[in-house]
Amino acid sequence: MQLESRRAKSRNRFFVCRKAGPVSLFDRVVIVDWSAASRPTLGRDSIWIGALDAAAWRIDWLENLPTRAAATASLADRLAAWRAAGQRVLVGFDFPLGYPRGVAAALGLAPRWRAVWDLLRDGLADGADNGCDRFGFAAALNRRMGTPGFPFWGTDRHPRPGLSARKPRPHGSSDVPERRFCERRVPKAQSCWKLAYVGAVGSQALTGIPRVSALRDDPRLAPDARIWPYETGLRELDRASAPPLLLAEVYPSLVPHYELPGRPKDAGQVCAAAAALAAADAAGAIGALFAGDPALARAERLAVEREEAWILGVADRPRLDPAPRRPRLPRAAAALGSRGPKRSES
Repeated sequence: MQLESRRAKSRNRFFVCRKAGPVSLFDRVVIVDWSAASRPTLGRDSIWIGALDAAAWRIDWLENLPTRAAATASLADRLAAWRAAGQRVLVGFDFPLGYPRGVAAALGLAPRWRAVWDLLRDGLADGADNGCDRFGFAAALNRRMGTPGFPFWGTDRHPRPGLSARKPRPHGSSDVPERRFCERRVPKAQSCWKLAYVGAVGSQALTGIPRVSALRDDPRLAPDARIWPYETGLRELDRASAPPLLLAEVYPSLVPHYELPGRPKDAGQVCAAAAALAAADAAGAIGALFAGDPALARAERLAVEREEAWILGVADRPRLDPAPRRPRLPRAAAALGSRGPKRSES
């Protein structure tokens, strides 16, 4: 009797069910550190792209690319290959994907993000060698909004009619807002109207949005690609509802960067940001980040979904934390950019 009981216990222990862990939304996280340089540039303050393979927990692509055209082409090819292999990918871009509410109307467009994106993509000539007159284009946008010299400001050494070298005045109640709702929650984030000088992101948005638009519409990617939160809404995502290729706005400075010998801070930022988002995914926490800030009022949420966009990870709860452990990082300095020249403008 006792022998039979022991045998039963021995058999039963092989059928103990373990609690299933969180189901990840993505197989790979890619972070793009952008540049609005007016010539091919490598090294500090140029374009760096880092990709983390979640299953292997390692950065298996870290590259410094000299031009926006080269970066877009390289990224598109890799995304197409990953999707062909069945991998689900989150791509984060470190520049604003939208402008403050009311900008579309001020430009005489339908109050939707796509109208503004199409205007930027069709209107800004950005050459294969990084040659583009983003300052002249911004001046034309100022004139189109009926406020020459405002709201875009900041320029290079060449003065342009309709574009002030310095911030001309504060934003009034009848103007388009200076900052988006998400930027109000990140004091260090710069306004998208500032085109030049330390910390400026306005030129990155002008040159970057058309490139993200091109990726979204690439025939190889379009069936799977979606822009967060414009095409998903601000809502919690799970494996079933998350698009297999999701393009989003990120702010790498939300987490401390990694120090990578032989590489600039930009390289460490893309690696650390990719690891933070992948770790949140592995812990089952990333889905809630796609809901944005729960404190947003209904009108604010609508503005975010239709015009402003949102920075992934900006919310009091849940919040984006650094990865608890570092991924495996490339040992040797990247072939491109490890000793590239410093760029004088952002």
